[in-house]
Amino acid sequence: MVRRIDVTGAGGVSLAAWEFADPPKTGEGDQSPGALLLHGLMGRASHWAGTARWLSERHRAVALDQRGHGQSQKPPEGPYDREAYIQDAEAALVQLDLAPAVVIGHSMGALTAWQLAARRPDLVRAVIICDMRASALGAASQREWEDWFDAWPTPFATLADVRKWFGEDDPWVERPQPSRGEFYAEVMAERPDGWRPVFDHRQMLVSRATWVYDAHWEELAQVRCPALVVRGLDGELGRAEAQEMVRVLPRGEYAEIADAGHLVHYDRPEALRSAIEPFLDGVLTS
Repeated sequence: MVRRIDVTGAGGVSLAAWEFADPPKTGEGDQSPGALLLHGLMGRASHWAGTARWLSERHRAVALDQRGHGQSQKPPEGPYDREAYIQDAEAALVQLDLAPAVVIGHSMGALTAWQLAARRPDLVRAVIICDMRASALGAASQREWEDWFDAWPTPFATLADVRKWFGEDDPWVERPQPSRGEFYAEVMAERPDGWRPVFDHRQMLVSRATWVYDAHWEELAQVRCPALVVRGLDGELGRAEAQEMVRVLPRGEYAEIADAGHLVHYDRPEALRSAIEPFLDGVLTS
C-alpha cells in the first residue's frame, strides 16, 4: 500500500506526504503514535519507504516530500529558507493529526526536525537525527557544491548511467558505492532528452545557503524531548561532533553505524533499524 496525502505548507505551497504501509490496527477511539520522516537535500519521501514500512508495525508513519523536492510544489521564487521548511513540517504534523510525533530526519531534514522540536515541543515526542552536523560548514562548502552540480553529466541517457556515475564515477566517490547510485536514481525523471533530477539545482543551493553558513548548537540545546544522534562511521558527521551534540542535547543518546556513510538509511537499513528500535521502545514506554 502506497498512499499520497496532500498537505498545505507555508504560504499555501502544495506538499505531497506518503504512507508506505497501513498503520497498526487500534481499538475504537485509539490512535497509533505518529512518526514523520524528513529526507535530506535533494531527497524525496520514497527514500524512507523501507524505514516507514517497519515503523508502521507500531506507528502511523508518514514521509514528506519537502518543498522543491519529489512530487511537492517547487515555487520558482521559493521561499526555501529555514522558516519555510520548519513551517511545512509543522503543517504536516497538524494537518495529518500525527502529533505528538517522533520526527526522524536525515541531513537537512534532521536539522528541520530539531529546529521544529525546539520551537514546538508540544508537537514533537522525540527526534532522531541522522548524520547532520550542528556546526557551520562555511562558504568553501557552498562553492564546492556549486562546482559539483556543474560537473553532473546531465542529461543521463539511462538510469544505469545515473547509477554508475553517482556510484562510481563521481569525483566525490572514493570507492564504489552502489547504494549511492540507487539513491540518486530515485530522484531522476525521464525527459525528452534523457534523465534529469526532479529538483532544480538553483533551488537546492538556495535551500542549502540558508543553513550552511550558521551553527545550530543553540537550537539543539533547546530540544527537551528524547533525541537520538545517529552517524555513519564514514559519514559527514564526525564522532567528536556527534558526541558533543549528544552532550548538548538535554536528553541525547548516541548510535553509530559501521560500514555506512552519509546515506545511512540506504547503506545499512537493517543496522539503522537495530539502532533506532531500542530508542523508540524507550520513547513509547515513557
